[in-house]
Formats: sequence, structure tokens, C-alpha cells
Amino acid sequence: MVKKKRSNKETPPDFEAALEELETLVEQMEQGEISLEESLQHFERGILLTRTCQEALKAAEQKVAILMKGSHAADADTQPFDNDL
Repeated sequence: MVKKKRSNKETPPDFEAALEELETLVEQMEQGEISLEESLQHFERGILLTRTCQEALKAAEQKVAILMKGSHAADADTQPFDNDL
């Protein structure tokens, strides 16, 4: 397995890339075929990716809240989501 070394100076991945990498790390750890040292490195990277995802979700939530305040969407009638479309 070829490992990519990431420096702390790199731009953090976007949400989708971070989530995909996190899923890959979890799969590798669940297979149990990596060393303890590699598992710890995966875990550490996973924590950083989780934080990246949480920050992206929080930012998106804040943007939605701002947009909702500036519109009349909050006053609009809601309708149930139809999965049969």
C-alpha cells in the first residue's frame, strides 16, 4: 500500500473528499490487516477528517440559517417529502 504523507500546511480536503478518505481508513482498520502503528496513524488522521467534516457541516448549517432569516421560507407551508417521484 502506497502512503501519502500529508503536511500540516496543506489545504484541508473538502467535505466529500474528507468523508471518502475517512470511510477508506475505517474499512482498512476494520479488516484488521494493518499494524498497530498504522492503526494509530489511521485513527489520528480519522480524527482530523472528522473535525473537517464537522466544521463543514456547521458552516453549511450556519449559511442555511442566515438564508432562512433573510427569506420568507420560514413562513412557507411545508409538505411531506414524496419518495415516489
